[in-house]
Amino acid sequence: MTDTAPITPDVTTIPRKLPEGPVNLVGLTRAALRQVLIEHGTSEKQAKMRVGQIWQWIYQWGVRDFSQMTNLAKDYRAMLADNFVIAVPEVVNKQVSRDGTRKYLVRINGGHEVEVVYIPETDRGTLCISSQVGCTLTCSFCHTGTQRLVRNLSAGEIIGQVMLARDDLCEWPEPGRRSYDARLISNIVLMGMGEPLYNFENVRDAMNIAMDGDGISLSRRRITLSTSGVVPEIARAADEIGCLLAVSFHATTDEVRDRLVPINRKWNIETLLATLREYPRLSNSERITFEYVMLKDVNDSDADARRLVQLIKGIPAKINLIPFNEWPGAPHQRSDPERIEAFAEIIYRAGYASPVRRPRGEDIMAACGQLKSATERARKSKRQIEAETKAAT
Repeated sequence: MTDTAPITPDVTTIPRKLPEGPVNLVGLTRAALRQVLIEHGTSEKQAKMRVGQIWQWIYQWGVRDFSQMTNLAKDYRAMLADNFVIAVPEVVNKQVSRDGTRKYLVRINGGHEVEVVYIPETDRGTLCISSQVGCTLTCSFCHTGTQRLVRNLSAGEIIGQVMLARDDLCEWPEPGRRSYDARLISNIVLMGMGEPLYNFENVRDAMNIAMDGDGISLSRRRITLSTSGVVPEIARAADEIGCLLAVSFHATTDEVRDRLVPINRKWNIETLLATLREYPRLSNSERITFEYVMLKDVNDSDADARRLVQLIKGIPAKINLIPFNEWPGAPHQRSDPERIEAFAEIIYRAGYASPVRRPRGEDIMAACGQLKSATERARKSKRQIEAETKAAT
């Protein structure tokens, strides 16, 4: 498989040929880290201890320089420096919204770019991360869906987004200390670019690193994975990741959902809901979040609200109502505030929490459904201009 081979929207992570050179330790599981250390001369007897030491330096204290790992012998640190690197994606650009939201344009291997968003709130700080370069789902209300899928992100590129945000926020504790009383990044949501369940293994490995108690140490209940409905992988996510689940639902009939969320043509509403009812971690304390973007005259009627309540009956859930975040040329409009309020009231009276998500970072195109870098848009426009010029001549 070459780097130019397309990635198909299935559940298998397609192997990619990596450039030769030092091995990046970021993103390796504990087992994989142990193996590469043994391959470079660490004895099997010493390997477990070395893994624990290196793991703490990288993920608990954010250290990138092997020479600073002072509980390792100098010759061992030199060996590490000769054979390995601790590398995270590069921040190309950072924008800060009037409301404090931060959007990072991040460059990964191969020169591709993805976007990461940090949303500060009074009681939490949420980091929205990406799992793919682009997206294959083409949901009509999502700006990211207009950008073609290039490839899956590696586990290192996924957890690296968390690490670079912690860098920017100066959140790493001093080496030798563990201080998480006032976390700036208290929650992670896999709601950025891409469909996480189409990149399952890498997402799983990255989130298990984030949850590891000797590192970043986030509770699994502080991580939410959002899927558009990749039915075969939903139960697996509960077993192998264990985080909370959100579903991009957005419609109450197959006719409408087929248009808004095209994956519905493969796994329709009935199939999706049947799978959610059997979700292994489903309980009143671990409810499924149904995300529902409010589109004027498309899915926002009283009849839609009543249908939604009936569809999810019996599922411990909450419904996040998301005012549509418009962009130039968008095919939809945001529902009127009065219509959103009436919709939410019907859901609330049926016994479900129905918070209306307050749009954040709209002035920097960081709001929900808007993740699509200005750099990529500019490049695409340039290519289009060049193609048109060539055709004209």
